[in-house]
Amino acid sequence: MKRMIAAGLALAFVLTLGSISVMAQTGAAPAEAAGPRPVLHLFGAALGLGLIVIGAALGIGKFASAAAEGIARQPSAADKITGAVNLPLFLLEGVAILAEVFVLLIVFS
Repeated sequence: MKRMIAAGLALAFVLTLGSISVMAQTGAAPAEAAGPRPVLHLFGAALGLGLIVIGAALGIGKFASAAAEGIARQPSAADKITGAVNLPLFLLEGVAILAEVFVLLIVFS
């Protein structure tokens, strides 16, 4: 499982770097060489957006399962556990939303 995650991250890294080098320009292109605009950067943005969503979902899932387990062990401390878990959950979700907004700004600019 760890090898698959490492391979996926390596692929994402290579594709992201590839999209940067494709979009790099050294000068004005001749009129006859001007073709359709490369869209590899859109693929990299979509891949990055998917990784953001997957990472946020995994983090929120771990927080929620730990909170549920803690409440199941000590039902009397449910209010304290819920209060302690809410802030990190909101921060994690906020970071994921901000990252999605940044990716979309990169795509549309």
